[in-house]
Amino acid sequence: MENELYFNWDRDFSGTVTICDTKGIILYMNNKALDDLKDDGGSALLGTNVLDCHPEPSKTQLENMLKERSENTYSVEKAGKKKLIHQGPWYKDGMYAGIVEISFALPANMPNVVR
Repeated sequence: MENELYFNWDRDFSGTVTICDTKGIILYMNNKALDDLKDDGGSALLGTNVLDCHPEPSKTQLENMLKERSENTYSVEKAGKKKLIHQGPWYKDGMYAGIVEISFALPANMPNVVR
């Protein structure tokens, strides 16, 4: 199918994409997410609750996001590498369906352009 490319754009995206339902059950992880989380279970995380993967206070924050359908964007630094994390609601046929998280590495000398 010609349009399949557009519907599967994230499969080999250089950042991680993780999708959970309204209760926090992990429905999907792209290849990068599966690889990055292989030491934590990788594909075995599918079908488990994302809340169980987070310590406090992140767990409560994510729980509130699931209830309130809110967004959260922040950067994190680990082992000298910075990442941008964006978590926000996703919708299917106009109905709230859960939270999607997209994360990707930030270059060390990333320019900030003001327009």
